[in-house]
Amino acid sequence: MGALDAQLVPAVDGVAYGLLLFVVAAGLSLAFGTAGVLNLAHGTLYAVGAYTGAELSDGTWGGLVLGLVAGTAAACAAGAVLSAATAPLARRGHLDQALLTFGLALIGGNLLVEGFGADEMPVRVPDALDTSVDLLGHRYPAYRLGFIVMAVALAAVGTWVLTRTRAGAAVRAAADDPEMLATTGLSPRVVHTGVLAAAGALAGAAGVLGAPIIGPGPSTGDTVLMLSLVVVVLGGLRSLWATLVAAIGVGEVQTLGVSVAPDWAPYLLFAAMAVVLILRSGRGLAEPHGPEHGADPPPDPAERLRRRLARVPWPWRPALAERRAKAAARTAAKAAAADGGGARTGSGRVAAAARAAAPLLALIAVLALLPTVLDAYSLSLAGYALALGLLAVSVTVVTGYAGLPTLGQTAPFAVGAYTTAKLAENDWTVGPVQVAISAVAAAAFCVVTGPAVIRARGTTVLMITVAVGELTAIAIGQWKSVTGGTDGLAGFPSTQAFWGGEPLFEELAIYQYAAVVVVCVVAVALVLLRSPAGKLLTGSREAEERMRASGHPVTRYLLVAYVGAGALAGAGGSLLIAVQSYVSPADVGFEIAALALLAAVIGGITSVIGALVGAGLIVYTRDWLAGSWPGHGPLLLGVLFVAAVYLLPRGLAGLVSGAPRAAAAGGGDDKGGHDAGEGGPAGRPGGAGRLPAPRSPADAGPPEPADAGSPVRVRKGPT
Repeated sequence: MGALDAQLVPAVDGVAYGLLLFVVAAGLSLAFGTAGVLNLAHGTLYAVGAYTGAELSDGTWGGLVLGLVAGTAAACAAGAVLSAATAPLARRGHLDQALLTFGLALIGGNLLVEGFGADEMPVRVPDALDTSVDLLGHRYPAYRLGFIVMAVALAAVGTWVLTRTRAGAAVRAAADDPEMLATTGLSPRVVHTGVLAAAGALAGAAGVLGAPIIGPGPSTGDTVLMLSLVVVVLGGLRSLWATLVAAIGVGEVQTLGVSVAPDWAPYLLFAAMAVVLILRSGRGLAEPHGPEHGADPPPDPAERLRRRLARVPWPWRPALAERRAKAAARTAAKAAAADGGGARTGSGRVAAAARAAAPLLALIAVLALLPTVLDAYSLSLAGYALALGLLAVSVTVVTGYAGLPTLGQTAPFAVGAYTTAKLAENDWTVGPVQVAISAVAAAAFCVVTGPAVIRARGTTVLMITVAVGELTAIAIGQWKSVTGGTDGLAGFPSTQAFWGGEPLFEELAIYQYAAVVVVCVVAVALVLLRSPAGKLLTGSREAEERMRASGHPVTRYLLVAYVGAGALAGAGGSLLIAVQSYVSPADVGFEIAALALLAAVIGGITSVIGALVGAGLIVYTRDWLAGSWPGHGPLLLGVLFVAAVYLLPRGLAGLVSGAPRAAAAGGGDDKGGHDAGEGGPAGRPGGAGRLPAPRSPADAGPPEPADAGSPVRVRKGPT
């Protein structure tokens, strides 16, 4: 009984913490389950309310009420802005939404820090609540008891609105049957905006009321977002009561679990999240809908501008059209020659091989020229960009070729990095040996985690990989005897480029070693992706059911791709150690995973060379460009996220190819989203280089190929 008595205060803390998470997660669940928006900026909306409430708090009831009204209104307005920002992406899938909202979260977080400071803000509560009361023989903060009452009241009001009012009926109708809702005269688009505004209001109100519990600070938004995602996954999207139970469970783990089992508590949440997602794979968490399914959403801003310019009767348009027609005729003639006489004489194969090698040769030329134009510091950044580029290439293989969107490739990346660091500590300093062993270790890690990842599809894969990445990061922070914990590892011998060589100290030598490793690894990856095995992987992604019906072991293909991508990430982690001679959890965290995914998207989600270019652009923006504007690195990265989603729907590779977006949207023959000769997948429905919008977070299968010019068709998984 004494032990139970000692845990009373943490248990009540867990209830208060859980109710706070419930209010936040209810908004996140509402946005995703009803509006179909995967909002990674939801934690920032909480931070908006928390900062506003803290700024207006003055220790009086008036200050608390004013902060609650202002914080809720500000977050509500931010939610409406998010609705307008995500509306053009309604047909482009949850991956684009995740990238866009993550970029907006970076921008919003940077602006909040600029406006309110980088230190955690104190919050003053009314004197009547700034005391403690007797609770079964224990002194307990009165504000937390008061918050429990306020949170229960807020949840009750929200449940009543959702289930008993006309507005709630419209929200439920928008989730279940938006076409039927439109026949009643209500616009699903208006309901969509109202839902995101209401979700923002819930997050803002939770931020104001929860500021004394989870105080406003630079990392507040990230913490709240991750915990809310766990709550939504555990509780599902169909029942507020299930979400409430899950939220209280998460709150108890965060408070009582840390008190009872401090070594295991950090793993419990994301482990439970992964298990639930794996068990629900193929059955679906819910049926989130976009704002106006069945109706054409507004086009992207860049696409709208291109269409308007295309309608302008420019005087040079006839001559340009004639030149394009002649160029198309020449291209067709060359293709016919290659298919006819070229195939018989072998010249066609030579030309095809030359086209296939062109991207890699261009990469080699650029890497060879960089030392002549960059200083030592810029060369060090280029070396880091190459390490991040290999991570982005692994994302390209998993997301672009296997069709499994991932935010967890930093897990094998971390395995490779820490393996190389431990090898160096034991005087295994030969670079090729480090890369090979690290790649094997990362591949072995993916053999263990792969079966859990490849059985899911759509957004569920995204969430499972997030859980895998977070569990890996937690293990790194906890396993101090091996990883050094949050302090990281440093002070080990430098890498040698080859047996008997000198340790790499000079920036030029380190860069040259990194460039050689990247070229060799990328060359192997390109050969494999162009091989029959790569074409089988492409076929599995494009028409999985047909491949299975033909007797192909699709699951095995996906597992091999996932393990191979893990080896690529492990090689990148090894290169990271050679470049910076240091590794810590910050080098392999969630933000790095998001940057790697962004690099793959910037380059073109199926372009291996484009992923390297994207990584270079990210490092240039975050480390070099931000150097001239200190403290605004997250802001610049956020702008890059937003610009990439809006302006590069098919990545840089799509711009180079010059293929029209209409072909990609119709699922035609567009191949602009990948390197020439890579053997990558053809244009996908919804645009090459983009994942189609899944109907639920646990979609059980990839989309069926759409006919040219037809609307996007998404195969719904079994329920």
